Amino acid sequence: MKLTIVGGGSTYTPELIDGLVRLRDRIDVTEIALHDVSAERLDVLAAMSRRMLSAGGHPAAVTTHTDIAPAAEGAQIVLVQLRVGGQAARLQDETLPLRCDCLGQETTGAGGLAKALRTVPVMLDVAERVRAVNPDAWLIDFTNPVGIVTRALLTAGHTRVVGLCSSAMVFQRHFAKVLGVEPSRIALDHVGLNHLTWERRVLLDGEDVLPRLLGEHGEEVAPATGLPIGLLRRLGTVPSYYLHYYYAHDEVVADQQANGVRAQEVMEIEGRLLSTYADESVTAKPELLTRRGGAFYSEAALDLMASLRAGDGRAHVVNVRNGATLPFLSEDSVIEVPATVGADGPVPLPSAPVEPLLAGLIANVTAYEHLALEAAVHGGRDRVFRALLAHPLIGQYAVADRLTDLLLEANRAYLPWAV
Repeated sequence: MKLTIVGGGSTYTPELIDGLVRLRDRIDVTEIALHDVSAERLDVLAAMSRRMLSAGGHPAAVTTHTDIAPAAEGAQIVLVQLRVGGQAARLQDETLPLRCDCLGQETTGAGGLAKALRTVPVMLDVAERVRAVNPDAWLIDFTNPVGIVTRALLTAGHTRVVGLCSSAMVFQRHFAKVLGVEPSRIALDHVGLNHLTWERRVLLDGEDVLPRLLGEHGEEVAPATGLPIGLLRRLGTVPSYYLHYYYAHDEVVADQQANGVRAQEVMEIEGRLLSTYADESVTAKPELLTRRGGAFYSEAALDLMASLRAGDGRAHVVNVRNGATLPFLSEDSVIEVPATVGADGPVPLPSAPVEPLLAGLIANVTAYEHLALEAAVHGGRDRVFRALLAHPLIGQYAVADRLTDLLLEANRAYLPWAV
């Protein structure tokens, strides 16, 4: 099988290569086509990938491309991991909102909107280029904001698309470690939107052990959420780490204003990683990569690829068209839930009714995502303002007005209509 990685010059690529070597029994990959707009980074990551494959005894060939068409041609799966504007744009996304005492984060709040404005047009172009040469390929979207990007692609008629995030697998592995069991015995009742999810049940061999996790193991579970165990017990769920941006917004903003944002640390890590990858003596994924984020990315991606190829109907947590799964949302919304994945793609599993405390926030953020997509596709200052005004972390017209000016000024190079 040929696997194409768009954004192959990403520092995440060795995580995928490491997974291909370790999990080669799950999927047979004979060619890895790396695509990137940066030939320099592409050369570094291709050389690193070849060394890792050789050291692991994996026979896959690595090819490099700065043109998407030859990269995607003949591929069964195209995985996209783009960052339009690079880490410099991320730093803007995380620092500009702080001027308005709003959260600085790359996928949530005003920063997430800025990222969507830059990313959606590029992703739509990538998908069109892939479809032109390879309409049967599956496109796996790992590009943030995953929910908005996946909805953009589906809305544009790209039906062979699945959005992927590794956060559910991180929780599954964490719960398994806490309980001292194999991860395969753990299943999650995971519901919400990308980066806005809750674990409502944790099933160990079919039995819900969430009460035990929150009771006996609460001090081990809570740190993964960024929230106090007392709140988790009151909620009766385990929220995604991204929920602490909502539940403790002012505390997070104060910390960011005093101590800086994650982007500053990531930029330093990326520089060190690229230097490490350029070292011809390095043949294995460096430990430093674990600090970059994206834990269990390779496992989540390869498991999903295997099901798409084999049509085995296994369950995966993915970003998928809502349909009738969550009846309080429109059918064309994109949600993050468990779904069976076969050769024809994901089918969401039935979901228990979502309680108002969760459903209200899900509906609010879904409305924002709809408006964000409108702004990203059609442009216009008023559309950006409406999206910001709708976001539950912003919601004040004066703040939305100010943020609109800041985001458009910072992203003029990427938004031809932002003049």
